Amino acid sequence: MPNAKVLSEKQAIVANLTEKLQKAAAGVIVDYKGINVAQDTALRSECRESGVDYAVVKNTLLRFAFNNVGLNELDELLNGTTSLALSDDPVAPARVLSGFAKKLDGKFEIKGGFMEGKVVPMETIQRLASIPALPVLQAQVLGTMLAPISGLACVLKQIAEKNGAVDAPAAEEAAPAAE
Repeated sequence: MPNAKVLSEKQAIVANLTEKLQKAAAGVIVDYKGINVAQDTALRSECRESGVDYAVVKNTLLRFAFNNVGLNELDELLNGTTSLALSDDPVAPARVLSGFAKKLDGKFEIKGGFMEGKVVPMETIQRLASIPALPVLQAQVLGTMLAPISGLACVLKQIAEKNGAVDAPAAEEAAPAAE
C-alpha cells in the first residue's frame, strides 16, 4: 500500500485534472512516443500560442479523472504513452495536434477526444482540425463584408481620377433620353 503522502499527492493530481476537464470546452488525447525533445518543445510552444494546455499524464490518474467527469468511454484509449491537450476553444486542440501529427508522420498519433463533456469520434476531431483559427475566420468574414464597400471605393476613385468627367459617348446617349 502506498504511503499517505504519495496517495494524497496523486489524489490532488486527479482532483486538478478533474477540474481542468470540467472547465475545458474540448480535449484531445495523443500518443507521443517517438518524438524528441526539440519536437516536444516546438509542440508545447505552439500549444501555448494557441491557448491549449498540453501535458503528459499518467494513464491511471487520467482514468480516474475521466471517470470523475463521466468520460469513461475514453478509458480504453489510455495505454502506452499518453498526453492530454485541453482548451476553452473547442477547435484549438484538434487543430494544433492534428497539424503536428501530420508533420511527424506516425511518431505522434491522436487517440481520441471529447467536446463539451462528450466523447467525439475521430472523424469529428479531423473535421475540427480543418477549421481555420478564429482570427483567420474573423478576417475572412470581415473581408466578405468589406468587399462591396471596397468595390464602391474603387469605382469612386476611378471617377475622381477622371476628374468627374463622364465618357463623351455615354453623355451624348444620356442627353437625348433626358429631353
